Amino acid sequence: MTTSSPPLDDDLAAFAAGAMGHGLPVAVQALIAQAALLPNDPEQAQTLLERAHAAAPRHPAPLIALYRFHFYGHRLKMARAVGEDALAIARTALGPDFGDNVPSEDATRYDAGVRFYLFVLKGLAYLNMRLNDMEEAHLMLGELRRLDPEDHVGGAVLAHMLVHFERGGGTDTAPHYPVRGWPKVAP
Repeated sequence: MTTSSPPLDDDLAAFAAGAMGHGLPVAVQALIAQAALLPNDPEQAQTLLERAHAAAPRHPAPLIALYRFHFYGHRLKMARAVGEDALAIARTALGPDFGDNVPSEDATRYDAGVRFYLFVLKGLAYLNMRLNDMEEAHLMLGELRRLDPEDHVGGAVLAHMLVHFERGGGTDTAPHYPVRGWPKVAP
């Protein structure tokens, strides 16, 4: 007897539920929880988080845990690599046509899968800025601006920071950011 993969709608629903923390096997939850108890043993914590990811490779929770582990450990290149994996997994879950059209306002505000994708774009833009890869930051922010023109996930503040920096503003001078809204000049 052969088994087929579930229909795309089932994959998307499972991914969206996963983005909200649902559907994670208990054993994987235990690995993530065990890693959290090892702040003074980053090698062992990383091993546990990588095992969690290997056990649930398409679930967002292990990726989020790995991303946070690397980000807060100041391993920004590793965090970026995890973010790129998360973006690919989210893109697959959202389907081949995702992004052909701008998601509806309801999707950008309430759909967990779409919001996960948009927040990963935002996180990658930030990491690329921190890693001084402004070309990649521009690409991520351009795509985020295209998919979230109303700035529901707050990526515009990064675009303002990038414009400020590229106009010669230093990191010690804060530009005046609007609460929401993309800059008139594209980053």
